[in-house]
Amino acid sequence: MSYNCIFVIGPTAVGKTAVGVRIAHSFNGEILSADSRQVYKGLDIGSGKDLCEYNYQGKQIPYHIIDVTDLSHEYSLFDFQKDFYSAFSDCIARKKLPVCVGGTGMYVDSILRNYDMIEIPENTEMENELLTKSYDELKSILISEKEKLHNTSEFGDKDRIVKAIVINRFRKSEGYRKLKEEFERNKPEVRPFVIGTTLERSLVRERISKRLKARLEEGLIEEVEGLHENGASFERLESLGLEYRFVSEYLQGKIASKDELYTLLNLAIGQFAKRQETWFRGMEKKGVKIHWLPEIMDAEERAEKAIELCREALDK
Repeated sequence: MSYNCIFVIGPTAVGKTAVGVRIAHSFNGEILSADSRQVYKGLDIGSGKDLCEYNYQGKQIPYHIIDVTDLSHEYSLFDFQKDFYSAFSDCIARKKLPVCVGGTGMYVDSILRNYDMIEIPENTEMENELLTKSYDELKSILISEKEKLHNTSEFGDKDRIVKAIVINRFRKSEGYRKLKEEFERNKPEVRPFVIGTTLERSLVRERISKRLKARLEEGLIEEVEGLHENGASFERLESLGLEYRFVSEYLQGKIASKDELYTLLNLAIGQFAKRQETWFRGMEKKGVKIHWLPEIMDAEERAEKAIELCREALDK
């Protein structure tokens, strides 16, 4: 297989960005971020942008899909796939190697397993008609019309069920078939070589704790407070999860002290890292080939091993 991009994936706090930057530096590449919170302007400390890492040995490594929107827009998987393909095509046209780095499993999976993310046109008339029905009626319609429900979250509130029904009906239409054909024609061919990096679980927890302490010292609480003062509701901030959720709860008095904040947040990030691991292992079971770096190596050794693997793959 002739590879035309590199993916560096793994759970939080294992040094993915450092590995990706070293690969980009070695192969005339640019970074494509696959992080669901780094897309937002102003989410710097809590999302771990660490933009200083993109400067290696005095050379600035270009990056994409970071700071592309603000909190007034709810960035979606559809947005990510569109932005990824745009940045990927731009890199290829300029003969730069796209190096995708991230831990948002669904973002990564949407590219590696070719999700069909097709924009559904609005159908206000159908939505308004459906909204006249009761919650139970809508639920029955969705169950009867959709062959397979991906998860029970599709039930949600009335608006969510209505949206699911409209999307499901459109996917069965001739219009959808035509849009899908157009999508496939215009989609760039991504031929990824995937590197996975992680560490022994106790070391991951140790790194999470150390990084969280540093972020709190760097002004994580003040960052969230500033976002709220500039118009972001606590509800919106909580929807961003982890650091933004817990700090928002602390600022509202739902968490009594900074010590309790640290304890609860540290535990939650550790649980999140474990879920990320499970997601990536699940991708392997679905056919994604991931070349895992040895866990026992230090950061420099892992970067060198990643470069070695990339060189072998790109020379094929």
